Amino acid sequence: MSTVWDPERYLAFAGERGRPFVDLVALIDTTNPRVVVDLGCGPGNLTALLADRWPGAAITGVDSSADMVRATSGTKAAERIAFRQADLRDWLREAGPGSVDVLVSNATLQWLPEHLDLLPALVAAVAPGGRLAFQVPGNHRAPSHTILADLAAQPPYAEHAAGAARVSSYDAATYLRALQALGCTVDAWETTYLHVLHGADPVFTWVSGTGARPTLQALPGDLRPRFEEEYKARLRAAYPDERHGVVLPFRRIFVVAEVA
Repeated sequence: MSTVWDPERYLAFAGERGRPFVDLVALIDTTNPRVVVDLGCGPGNLTALLADRWPGAAITGVDSSADMVRATSGTKAAERIAFRQADLRDWLREAGPGSVDVLVSNATLQWLPEHLDLLPALVAAVAPGGRLAFQVPGNHRAPSHTILADLAAQPPYAEHAAGAARVSSYDAATYLRALQALGCTVDAWETTYLHVLHGADPVFTWVSGTGARPTLQALPGDLRPRFEEEYKARLRAAYPDERHGVVLPFRRIFVVAEVA
């Protein structure tokens, strides 16, 4: 089944989720691009930062989720940015060679198992001298994800959750070498953020809006509450609140490539 994304749940901890985007864009060392595209723009709150950075550019935000694109309607960002619903792979097939000056993708490629094979097409869409910049989570081995996978593999959940989408990514060196082989000049790095979260079951709130959402949606209504309570209990044990908030270490991988 396809995942239905919830913009409101996704925007929980919006400040923490937005930090990697800000850090990524800060390292895109180009001025006055004419065409900027954000692949996987979500509800558009971060895409708006691209319009602030390059006010003279034609900026498009693309997302596969109708709910996310719908959430951009009527926002200030929508006054400056063209938002459209499309699968990233479909957009790539439609994009002309060298049609984009800056191509950004923030926390999106990890949903595509074949995304390393998509790098040539992503590079081809960028004009010579332009930039391809992306960020992907690198925390799929963290307790938040291993607990989810272990629990989902148990009966009675396994038969329902087996086909749910899971995130995957590579280390920075793998992306660097792949893009160098395509003739790009590459800056690649990794950062682990220590997010201090507050509230009831904050790690569950975080992952239920992103990485855990496909698994949760794959479960039938009579099993989901039981699964969620067990998942929350295991997350509380893995990420204890020591009276100063829950610390969620989150590793992220960044790439900024100049296209030859």
